[in-house]
Amino acid sequence: MARQSARFVCQSCSAVYPRWQGHCESCGEWNSIQEEAVASAPPIGGKAGRAKSSSRTKAIEFVPLDGKNERRPRLSTGIAEFDRVLGGGLVDGSAVLIGGDPGIGKSTLLLQVMAAISKQTRTAYISGEEAIDQVRMRAERLGVKDASVELAAATSVSEIIAAIDQTDAPKVVVIDSIQTMYVDLLDSAPGTVGQVRASAQELIRVAKRRGTALLLVGHVTKEGAIAGPRVLEHMVDTVLYFEGERGHPFRILRGVKNRFGPTDEIGVFDMTEQGLQEVKNPSALFLADRQEGIAGAAVFAGIEGSRPMLVEIQALVAPSAYGTPRRAVVGWDSNRLAMLLAVLEARAGLDLGGRDVYLNVAGGLRISEPAADLAVAAAIASSLTGQALPNETVVFGEIGLSGEVRTVGRSDARLKEAAKLGFKRATIPRRPGKDKAGKSGRPEKDTALAITEIGELVQLALMLSGDDTSGTTRR
Repeated sequence: MARQSARFVCQSCSAVYPRWQGHCESCGEWNSIQEEAVASAPPIGGKAGRAKSSSRTKAIEFVPLDGKNERRPRLSTGIAEFDRVLGGGLVDGSAVLIGGDPGIGKSTLLLQVMAAISKQTRTAYISGEEAIDQVRMRAERLGVKDASVELAAATSVSEIIAAIDQTDAPKVVVIDSIQTMYVDLLDSAPGTVGQVRASAQELIRVAKRRGTALLLVGHVTKEGAIAGPRVLEHMVDTVLYFEGERGHPFRILRGVKNRFGPTDEIGVFDMTEQGLQEVKNPSALFLADRQEGIAGAAVFAGIEGSRPMLVEIQALVAPSAYGTPRRAVVGWDSNRLAMLLAVLEARAGLDLGGRDVYLNVAGGLRISEPAADLAVAAAIASSLTGQALPNETVVFGEIGLSGEVRTVGRSDARLKEAAKLGFKRATIPRRPGKDKAGKSGRPEKDTALAITEIGELVQLALMLSGDDTSGTTRR
Protein backbone atom coordinates (compact mmCIF):
# COMPACT_ATOMS: atom_id res chain seq x y z
CA MET A 1 0.00 0.00 0.00
CA ALA A 2 1.24 3.44 -0.88
CA ARG A 3 2.36 5.43 2.13
CA GLN A 4 1.25 9.00 2.78
CA SER A 5 3.78 11.81 2.81
CA ALA A 6 3.38 15.54 3.28
CA ARG A 7 4.92 18.48 1.50
CA PHE A 8 4.50 22.24 1.69
CA VAL A 9 3.52 23.99 -1.55
CA CYS A 10 3.20 27.70 -2.30
CA GLN A 11 -0.30 28.45 -3.56
CA SER A 12 0.97 31.30 -5.76
CA CYS A 13 3.90 29.80 -7.65
CA SER A 14 3.71 26.06 -6.74
CA ALA A 15 7.20 26.04 -5.19
CA VAL A 16 7.74 23.02 -2.91
CA TYR A 17 9.41 23.21 0.52
CA PRO A 18 10.31 20.42 2.98
CA ARG A 19 8.77 22.32 5.91
CA TRP A 20 6.41 25.23 6.47
CA GLN A 21 7.70 28.79 6.37
CA GLY A 22 5.95 32.11 6.24
CA HIS A 23 7.74 33.60 3.23
CA CYS A 24 8.03 32.03 -0.23
CA GLU A 25 11.55 32.54 -1.54
CA SER A 26 10.46 31.86 -5.12
CA CYS A 27 7.71 34.45 -5.64
CA GLY A 28 8.07 36.60 -2.51
CA GLU A 29 4.53 36.02 -1.22
CA TRP A 30 3.77 35.78 2.49
CA ASN A 31 1.56 33.14 4.15
CA SER A 32 0.96 31.37 0.83
CA ILE A 33 2.58 28.03 1.76
CA GLN A 34 0.20 25.24 2.73
CA GLU A 35 0.65 21.61 3.62
CA GLU A 36 -0.48 19.01 1.07
CA ALA A 37 -0.64 15.27 1.55
CA VAL A 38 0.43 13.16 -1.41
CA ALA A 39 0.54 9.45 -1.97
CA SER A 40 4.01 8.30 -2.92
CA ALA A 41 4.61 4.84 -4.37
CA PRO A 42 7.50 2.79 -2.97
CA PRO A 43 10.66 3.28 -5.04
CA ILE A 44 11.96 0.54 -7.29
CA GLY A 45 15.64 0.05 -6.52
CA GLY A 46 18.43 -2.29 -7.48
CA LYS A 47 19.20 -4.05 -10.72
CA ALA A 48 16.04 -6.09 -10.60
CA GLY A 49 13.94 -2.99 -10.26
CA ARG A 50 15.68 -1.27 -13.15
CA ALA A 51 15.37 -4.34 -15.34
CA LYS A 52 11.69 -4.68 -14.52
CA SER A 53 11.11 -1.02 -15.26
CA SER A 54 12.97 -1.12 -18.59
CA SER A 55 11.08 -4.25 -19.70
CA ARG A 56 7.74 -2.49 -19.19
CA THR A 57 8.77 0.73 -20.92
CA LYS A 58 7.83 1.08 -24.57
CA ALA A 59 10.13 3.15 -26.74
CA ILE A 60 8.62 6.16 -28.46
CA GLU A 61 8.22 6.12 -32.23
CA PHE A 62 9.64 8.96 -34.34
CA VAL A 63 7.92 10.20 -37.48
CA PRO A 64 9.18 12.51 -40.26
CA LEU A 65 8.46 16.22 -40.07
CA ASP A 66 7.00 16.38 -43.59
CA GLY A 67 4.30 13.80 -42.94
CA LYS A 68 0.72 14.35 -44.04
CA ASN A 69 -1.70 15.68 -41.46
CA GLU A 70 -5.46 15.54 -41.66
CA ARG A 71 -6.57 19.13 -41.16
CA ARG A 72 -10.09 19.38 -39.83
CA PRO A 73 -12.11 22.57 -40.14
CA ARG A 74 -12.54 24.68 -37.05
CA LEU A 75 -15.80 24.48 -35.20
CA SER A 76 -17.53 27.86 -35.38
CA THR A 77 -19.21 28.87 -32.15
CA GLY A 78 -21.83 30.98 -33.91
CA ILE A 79 -20.61 34.09 -32.04
CA ALA A 80 -18.36 36.11 -34.34
CA GLU A 81 -16.54 38.02 -31.59
CA PHE A 82 -15.71 34.79 -29.75
CA ASP A 83 -14.48 33.16 -32.98
CA ARG A 84 -12.32 36.22 -33.70
CA VAL A 85 -10.42 35.84 -30.43
CA LEU A 86 -9.99 32.09 -30.94
CA GLY A 87 -8.60 32.65 -34.43
CA GLY A 88 -11.61 31.39 -36.39
CA GLY A 89 -13.26 28.87 -34.08
CA LEU A 90 -12.54 25.93 -31.80
CA VAL A 91 -9.92 23.35 -32.74
CA ASP A 92 -10.60 19.69 -32.00
CA GLY A 93 -8.74 18.57 -28.90
CA SER A 94 -7.86 22.11 -27.83
CA ALA A 95 -7.95 23.35 -24.24
CA VAL A 96 -9.10 26.93 -23.66
CA LEU A 97 -8.73 28.68 -20.30
CA ILE A 98 -11.03 31.65 -19.64
CA GLY A 99 -10.37 33.88 -16.62
CA GLY A 100 -12.03 36.98 -15.26
CA ASP A 101 -13.27 38.79 -12.16
CA PRO A 102 -16.25 37.34 -10.26
CA GLY A 103 -19.54 38.38 -11.79
CA ILE A 104 -17.96 39.70 -14.99
CA GLY A 105 -19.98 37.28 -17.15
CA LYS A 106 -17.79 34.21 -17.77
CA SER A 107 -20.55 31.69 -17.13
CA THR A 108 -23.03 33.78 -19.10
CA LEU A 109 -20.71 33.92 -22.10
CA LEU A 110 -19.95 30.21 -22.08
CA LEU A 111 -23.59 29.23 -21.69
CA GLN A 112 -24.45 31.34 -24.74
CA VAL A 113 -21.52 29.81 -26.64
CA MET A 114 -22.61 26.27 -25.77
CA ALA A 115 -26.19 27.02 -26.79
CA ALA A 116 -24.95 28.25 -30.18
CA ILE A 117 -22.63 25.26 -30.72
CA SER A 118 -25.35 22.77 -29.72
CA LYS A 119 -27.03 23.45 -33.07
CA GLN A 120 -24.08 21.73 -34.77
CA THR A 121 -22.77 19.08 -32.39
CA ARG A 122 -23.19 17.54 -28.95
CA THR A 123 -22.15 19.79 -26.06
CA ALA A 124 -21.93 19.46 -22.28
CA TYR A 125 -21.81 22.07 -19.52
CA ILE A 126 -20.38 20.76 -16.23
CA SER A 127 -20.76 23.12 -13.26
CA GLY A 128 -18.88 22.69 -10.03
CA GLU A 129 -20.20 25.89 -8.44
CA GLU A 130 -23.91 25.93 -9.26
CA ALA A 131 -26.72 23.43 -9.14
CA ILE A 132 -28.48 22.32 -12.31
CA ASP A 133 -31.58 24.37 -11.45
CA GLN A 134 -29.45 27.51 -11.14
CA VAL A 135 -27.93 26.94 -14.57
CA ARG A 136 -31.42 26.42 -15.99
CA MET A 137 -32.56 29.72 -14.46
CA ARG A 138 -29.71 31.54 -16.20
CA ALA A 139 -30.51 29.81 -19.49
CA GLU A 140 -34.14 30.92 -19.21
CA ARG A 141 -33.07 34.50 -18.56
CA LEU A 142 -30.76 34.41 -21.57
CA GLY A 143 -33.45 32.93 -23.81
CA VAL A 144 -31.53 29.71 -24.57
CA LYS A 145 -33.49 27.25 -22.44
CA ASP A 146 -34.54 25.27 -25.53
CA ALA A 147 -30.94 24.62 -26.59
CA SER A 148 -29.84 20.97 -26.54
CA VAL A 149 -27.03 21.47 -24.03
CA GLU A 150 -26.40 18.61 -21.62
CA LEU A 151 -25.98 19.74 -17.99
CA ALA A 152 -24.23 18.16 -15.04
CA ALA A 153 -23.17 19.24 -11.56
CA ALA A 154 -19.95 17.46 -10.56
CA THR A 155 -16.58 18.15 -9.00
CA SER A 156 -14.89 14.73 -9.16
CA VAL A 157 -12.46 14.51 -12.04
CA SER A 158 -12.70 10.71 -12.17
CA GLU A 159 -16.48 10.88 -12.63
CA ILE A 160 -16.17 13.55 -15.32
CA ILE A 161 -13.54 11.56 -17.21
CA ALA A 162 -15.73 8.45 -17.09
CA ALA A 163 -18.49 10.46 -18.77
CA ILE A 164 -16.43 12.14 -21.51
CA ASP A 165 -13.91 9.35 -22.25
CA GLN A 166 -16.27 7.57 -24.63
CA THR A 167 -16.66 7.28 -28.37
CA ASP A 168 -20.01 9.10 -28.35
CA ALA A 169 -18.92 11.73 -25.82
CA PRO A 170 -19.73 15.45 -26.33
CA LYS A 171 -17.42 17.28 -28.74
CA VAL A 172 -17.32 20.45 -26.63
CA VAL A 173 -17.18 20.41 -22.82
CA VAL A 174 -17.21 23.33 -20.37
CA ILE A 175 -15.74 22.94 -16.86
CA ASP A 176 -16.97 25.74 -14.57
CA SER A 177 -14.65 26.08 -12.78
CA ILE A 178 -11.29 24.28 -12.62
CA GLN A 179 -10.75 25.51 -9.03
CA THR A 180 -13.69 23.40 -7.82
CA MET A 181 -12.42 20.12 -9.31
CA TYR A 182 -10.52 17.50 -7.30
CA VAL A 183 -8.60 14.30 -7.93
CA ASP A 184 -9.21 11.39 -5.57
CA LEU A 185 -5.53 10.48 -5.26
CA LEU A 186 -4.70 13.82 -3.57
CA ASP A 187 -5.82 14.61 -0.04
CA SER A 188 -5.55 18.37 -0.43
CA ALA A 189 -8.65 20.54 -0.74
CA PRO A 190 -10.01 21.66 -4.14
CA GLY A 191 -8.45 24.88 -5.39
CA THR A 192 -4.96 24.18 -4.07
CA VAL A 193 -1.98 24.09 -6.38
CA GLY A 194 -1.77 20.31 -6.48
CA GLN A 195 -5.48 19.79 -7.15
CA VAL A 196 -5.70 22.45 -9.86
CA ARG A 197 -2.64 21.12 -11.66
CA ALA A 198 -3.67 17.46 -11.44
CA SER A 199 -7.29 18.12 -12.41
CA ALA A 200 -6.35 20.19 -15.44
CA GLN A 201 -3.74 17.66 -16.54
CA GLU A 202 -6.17 14.73 -16.43
CA LEU A 203 -8.96 16.60 -18.21
CA ILE A 204 -6.66 17.93 -20.94
CA ARG A 205 -5.13 14.50 -21.50
CA VAL A 206 -8.53 12.91 -22.11
CA ALA A 207 -9.72 15.83 -24.25
CA LYS A 208 -6.72 15.59 -26.59
CA ARG A 209 -7.03 11.83 -26.92
CA ARG A 210 -10.73 12.03 -27.77
CA GLY A 211 -10.53 15.21 -29.86
CA THR A 212 -12.85 17.07 -27.49
CA ALA A 213 -12.67 20.86 -27.26
CA LEU A 214 -12.32 21.70 -23.55
CA LEU A 215 -13.27 25.11 -22.11
CA LEU A 216 -11.99 25.71 -18.56
CA VAL A 217 -13.18 28.58 -16.39
CA GLY A 218 -10.50 29.95 -14.03
CA HIS A 219 -10.78 32.28 -11.07
CA VAL A 220 -8.50 35.30 -10.85
CA THR A 221 -6.57 36.80 -7.96
CA LYS A 222 -6.91 40.35 -6.70
CA GLU A 223 -4.05 41.32 -9.03
CA GLY A 224 -6.08 40.09 -12.02
CA ALA A 225 -4.00 36.98 -12.80
CA ILE A 226 -5.55 33.52 -13.07
CA ALA A 227 -5.50 31.84 -9.67
CA GLY A 228 -3.57 28.64 -9.14
CA PRO A 229 -0.17 27.57 -10.44
CA ARG A 230 1.34 29.47 -13.34
CA VAL A 231 1.91 26.14 -15.05
CA LEU A 232 -1.85 25.98 -15.68
CA GLU A 233 -1.52 28.63 -18.39
CA HIS A 234 1.32 26.67 -19.99
CA MET A 235 -0.71 23.46 -20.08
CA VAL A 236 -3.61 24.87 -22.11
CA ASP A 237 -3.57 25.92 -25.77
CA THR A 238 -5.40 29.23 -25.41
CA VAL A 239 -5.71 31.71 -22.54
CA LEU A 240 -8.48 34.31 -22.65
CA TYR A 241 -9.19 37.08 -20.16
CA PHE A 242 -12.69 38.50 -19.79
CA GLU A 243 -12.32 42.14 -18.75
CA GLY A 244 -14.63 45.01 -17.98
CA GLU A 245 -15.58 47.62 -15.42
CA ARG A 246 -18.59 47.03 -13.21
CA GLY A 247 -19.92 50.51 -14.00
CA HIS A 248 -19.74 49.99 -17.78
CA PRO A 249 -21.81 47.57 -19.86
CA PHE A 250 -18.87 46.81 -22.18
CA ARG A 251 -16.96 43.56 -21.83
CA ILE A 252 -13.63 42.79 -23.50
CA LEU A 253 -12.57 39.22 -24.28
CA ARG A 254 -8.80 39.44 -24.73
CA GLY A 255 -6.54 36.65 -25.95
CA VAL A 256 -3.10 36.53 -24.30
CA LYS A 257 -2.03 33.11 -25.60
CA ASN A 258 -3.17 31.14 -28.62
CA ARG A 259 -1.36 28.24 -30.22
CA PHE A 260 -3.82 28.15 -33.12
CA GLY A 261 -4.30 31.84 -33.86
CA PRO A 262 -3.12 35.39 -33.22
CA THR A 263 -2.51 36.71 -29.74
CA ASP A 264 -3.63 40.10 -28.36
CA GLU A 265 -6.90 39.79 -30.30
CA ILE A 266 -10.01 41.14 -28.59
CA GLY A 267 -13.75 40.66 -28.85
CA VAL A 268 -16.16 43.33 -27.63
CA PHE A 269 -19.51 42.53 -26.00
CA ASP A 270 -22.31 44.58 -24.52
CA MET A 271 -23.88 43.27 -21.31
CA THR A 272 -27.67 43.55 -21.51
CA GLU A 273 -30.62 42.02 -19.67
CA GLN A 274 -30.74 39.30 -22.32
CA GLY A 275 -27.06 38.47 -21.88
CA LEU A 276 -23.98 39.42 -23.85
CA GLN A 277 -24.52 40.96 -27.27
CA GLU A 278 -21.82 41.25 -29.92
CA VAL A 279 -20.51 44.71 -30.80
CA LYS A 280 -19.85 44.92 -34.53
CA ASN A 281 -18.37 48.44 -34.46
CA PRO A 282 -16.52 49.00 -31.15
CA SER A 283 -15.20 52.42 -32.19
CA ALA A 284 -18.68 53.86 -32.60
CA LEU A 285 -19.72 52.33 -29.29
CA PHE A 286 -16.81 53.78 -27.31
CA LEU A 287 -17.34 57.23 -28.85
CA ALA A 288 -21.13 57.23 -28.56
CA ASP A 289 -21.20 59.38 -25.39
CA ARG A 290 -18.39 61.71 -26.40
CA GLN A 291 -19.12 65.40 -25.87
CA GLU A 292 -17.69 67.94 -28.28
CA GLY A 293 -15.80 71.06 -27.30
CA ILE A 294 -14.58 69.74 -23.93
CA ALA A 295 -11.02 70.58 -22.88
CA GLY A 296 -8.87 67.66 -21.80
CA ALA A 297 -10.28 65.08 -24.25
CA ALA A 298 -8.51 63.49 -27.21
CA VAL A 299 -9.56 60.69 -29.55
CA PHE A 300 -6.93 57.97 -29.85
CA ALA A 301 -6.74 55.71 -32.91
CA GLY A 302 -5.35 52.45 -31.55
CA ILE A 303 -4.88 48.86 -32.64
CA GLU A 304 -6.27 46.00 -30.58
CA GLY A 305 -5.12 42.73 -32.07
CA SER A 306 -5.92 42.94 -35.79
CA ARG A 307 -8.64 45.56 -35.35
CA PRO A 308 -8.24 49.35 -35.42
CA MET A 309 -10.26 50.99 -32.67
CA LEU A 310 -11.01 54.58 -31.68
CA VAL A 311 -11.39 55.51 -28.02
CA GLU A 312 -11.56 58.75 -26.08
CA ILE A 313 -8.81 59.62 -23.60
CA GLN A 314 -9.76 62.13 -20.90
CA ALA A 315 -7.33 64.13 -18.77
CA LEU A 316 -7.82 66.59 -15.93
CA VAL A 317 -5.03 68.84 -14.66
CA ALA A 318 -5.89 70.67 -11.44
CA PRO A 319 -3.95 72.56 -8.74
CA SER A 320 -2.73 70.28 -5.98
CA ALA A 321 -4.09 70.86 -2.49
CA TYR A 322 -1.22 68.92 -0.88
CA GLY A 323 2.54 69.01 -1.04
CA THR A 324 2.75 65.90 -3.19
CA PRO A 325 0.70 66.05 -6.42
CA ARG A 326 -1.54 63.10 -7.12
CA ARG A 327 -1.53 61.01 -10.29
CA ALA A 328 -4.56 58.77 -10.83
CA VAL A 329 -4.89 56.55 -13.90
CA VAL A 330 -7.74 54.33 -15.13
CA GLY A 331 -7.17 52.19 -18.21
CA TRP A 332 -3.50 53.05 -18.81
CA ASP A 333 -0.08 52.37 -17.28
CA SER A 334 0.61 54.68 -14.33
CA ASN A 335 4.38 54.33 -14.76
CA ARG A 336 4.17 55.44 -18.36
CA LEU A 337 2.08 58.46 -17.32
CA ALA A 338 4.79 59.49 -14.85
CA MET A 339 7.39 59.21 -17.60
CA LEU A 340 5.25 61.21 -20.02
CA LEU A 341 4.67 63.99 -17.49
CA ALA A 342 8.43 64.27 -16.98
CA VAL A 343 8.97 64.55 -20.74
CA LEU A 344 6.27 67.24 -21.03
CA GLU A 345 7.95 69.26 -18.31
CA ALA A 346 11.53 68.85 -19.50
CA ARG A 347 11.03 68.97 -23.28
CA ALA A 348 7.81 70.97 -23.79
CA GLY A 349 8.02 73.34 -20.83
CA LEU A 350 4.62 72.54 -19.33
CA ASP A 351 4.31 73.32 -15.62
CA LEU A 352 2.93 70.04 -14.23
CA GLY A 353 5.13 69.41 -11.19
CA GLY A 354 2.76 71.04 -8.70
CA ARG A 355 -0.53 69.91 -10.23
CA ASP A 356 -2.72 66.85 -9.84
CA VAL A 357 -3.17 64.84 -13.03
CA TYR A 358 -6.08 62.45 -13.58
CA LEU A 359 -6.28 60.24 -16.66
CA ASN A 360 -9.14 58.04 -17.81
CA VAL A 361 -9.78 55.84 -20.86
CA ALA A 362 -13.51 56.18 -21.51
CA GLY A 363 -15.61 53.05 -21.83
CA GLY A 364 -13.65 50.77 -19.50
CA LEU A 365 -11.09 49.73 -22.14
CA ARG A 366 -7.50 49.19 -21.04
CA ILE A 367 -4.80 50.40 -23.43
CA SER A 368 -1.26 49.05 -23.35
CA GLU A 369 0.35 50.09 -26.65
CA PRO A 370 2.88 52.99 -26.64
CA ALA A 371 1.05 54.64 -29.56
CA ALA A 372 -1.29 56.26 -27.02
CA ASP A 373 1.51 58.57 -25.76
CA LEU A 374 0.69 61.40 -28.15
CA ALA A 375 -3.04 61.26 -27.43
CA VAL A 376 -2.40 61.34 -23.68
CA ALA A 377 -0.03 64.29 -24.09
CA ALA A 378 -2.60 66.13 -26.21
CA ALA A 379 -5.33 65.56 -23.61
CA ILE A 380 -3.05 66.80 -20.80
CA ALA A 381 -2.01 69.89 -22.77
CA SER A 382 -5.63 70.61 -23.63
CA SER A 383 -6.70 70.38 -19.99
CA LEU A 384 -3.80 72.55 -18.80
CA THR A 385 -4.46 75.33 -21.33
CA GLY A 386 -8.25 75.05 -21.22
CA GLN A 387 -8.40 74.82 -25.04
CA ALA A 388 -10.49 72.02 -26.53
CA LEU A 389 -9.08 69.95 -29.35
CA PRO A 390 -10.94 69.97 -32.68
CA ASN A 391 -13.84 67.53 -32.77
CA GLU A 392 -12.81 65.86 -36.02
CA THR A 393 -9.20 65.05 -35.07
CA VAL A 394 -7.58 61.78 -33.98
CA VAL A 395 -4.15 61.52 -32.37
CA PHE A 396 -1.63 58.68 -32.13
CA GLY A 397 2.14 58.33 -31.81
CA GLU A 398 4.88 57.20 -29.42
CA ILE A 399 6.94 59.72 -27.43
CA GLY A 400 10.58 59.11 -26.50
CA LEU A 401 12.47 60.43 -23.49
CA SER A 402 14.17 63.06 -25.60
CA GLY A 403 10.79 64.42 -26.69
CA GLU A 404 10.82 62.95 -30.18
CA VAL A 405 7.59 61.56 -31.65
CA ARG A 406 8.15 58.14 -33.17
CA THR A 407 6.17 56.35 -35.83
CA VAL A 408 3.91 53.43 -34.94
CA GLY A 409 2.72 50.44 -36.90
CA ARG A 410 -0.35 50.24 -39.11
CA SER A 411 -0.84 53.99 -39.44
CA ASP A 412 -2.88 53.59 -42.61
CA ALA A 413 -5.34 51.24 -40.88
CA ARG A 414 -5.76 53.71 -38.02
CA LEU A 415 -6.42 56.61 -40.41
CA LYS A 416 -8.83 54.52 -42.46
CA GLU A 417 -10.86 53.64 -39.36
CA ALA A 418 -10.91 57.31 -38.33
CA ALA A 419 -12.08 58.40 -41.79
CA LYS A 420 -14.85 55.81 -41.69
CA LEU A 421 -16.23 57.43 -38.54
CA GLY A 422 -16.07 60.94 -39.96
CA PHE A 423 -12.74 62.20 -38.60
CA LYS A 424 -11.08 64.50 -41.14
CA ARG A 425 -7.84 65.47 -39.42
CA ALA A 426 -5.12 63.61 -37.55
CA THR A 427 -2.07 64.51 -35.49
CA ILE A 428 0.45 61.77 -36.16
CA PRO A 429 4.23 61.19 -36.23
CA ARG A 430 6.00 62.37 -39.35
CA ARG A 431 6.62 59.53 -41.76
CA PRO A 432 9.68 60.09 -43.99
CA GLY A 433 8.64 60.83 -47.55
CA LYS A 434 4.90 60.77 -46.80
CA ASP A 435 3.86 63.63 -44.51
CA LYS A 436 4.70 67.27 -45.11
CA ALA A 437 3.38 70.08 -42.96
CA GLY A 438 2.08 73.28 -44.55
CA LYS A 439 3.97 76.57 -44.49
CA SER A 440 1.72 78.02 -41.82
CA GLY A 441 2.13 74.97 -39.61
CA ARG A 442 -1.52 74.01 -40.11
CA PRO A 443 -2.67 71.08 -42.23
CA GLU A 444 -5.05 71.60 -45.05
CA LYS A 445 -8.54 70.10 -44.84
CA ASP A 446 -8.73 66.29 -44.82
CA THR A 447 -4.96 65.98 -44.22
CA ALA A 448 -2.76 64.90 -41.32
CA LEU A 449 -0.59 67.15 -39.18
CA ALA A 450 2.75 65.35 -38.94
CA ILE A 451 5.06 66.30 -36.08
CA THR A 452 8.52 65.16 -35.04
CA GLU A 453 8.84 66.31 -31.41
CA ILE A 454 6.59 66.99 -28.44
CA GLY A 455 7.08 70.76 -28.58
CA GLU A 456 5.25 70.90 -31.91
CA LEU A 457 2.23 69.27 -30.28
CA VAL A 458 1.97 72.06 -27.71
CA GLN A 459 2.44 74.78 -30.33
CA LEU A 460 0.56 73.37 -33.30
CA ALA A 461 -1.97 70.75 -32.26
CA LEU A 462 -4.26 73.26 -30.55
CA MET A 463 -3.90 75.66 -33.47
CA LEU A 464 -6.07 73.32 -35.52
CA SER A 465 -9.11 75.04 -34.05
CA GLY A 466 -7.58 78.51 -34.32
CA ASP A 467 -7.00 78.83 -30.57
CA ASP A 468 -4.07 80.60 -28.96
CA THR A 469 -1.70 78.59 -26.83
CA SER A 470 -0.48 81.51 -24.78
CA GLY A 471 -2.02 79.92 -21.68
CA THR A 472 0.74 77.34 -21.69
CA THR A 473 3.36 78.01 -19.04
CA ARG A 474 6.81 78.02 -20.62
CA ARG A 475 10.16 77.81 -18.88
